[in-house]
Amino acid sequence: MARFEILHNPRCGKSRQTLARLTDAGIEPVVIEYLTAPPTKTRLQEIVTLLGFDDPRQLMRTKEPVYAELGLAKVNDPQKLLAAMVANPILIERPIVIKDGKRAVLGRPPENVDPLL
Repeated sequence: MARFEILHNPRCGKSRQTLARLTDAGIEPVVIEYLTAPPTKTRLQEIVTLLGFDDPRQLMRTKEPVYAELGLAKVNDPQKLLAAMVANPILIERPIVIKDGKRAVLGRPPENVDPLL
């Protein structure tokens, strides 16, 4: 049986839709409310890699006010970007669905999870 995880924000419509898509497919994922239980820097780096991203910034919500407040547009050090997301989990794009710890997709739009099902 495949193991699914979702980094989820229950206040986000796309995140709720993605979770519903999983449960409608008969999947009961491990739900990680990342705003209250943020991933570690190491885990975030793993997720960036699983998503196939070259740069942690691809996982960031660059329109969040804290992104500008911290001057992150000028930061080019991947470790500093990861640390900023750990310290300010609102910066992490959502939702992220991970299957068996080997594949991951951003659930924006929710249909992005279909290849994992």
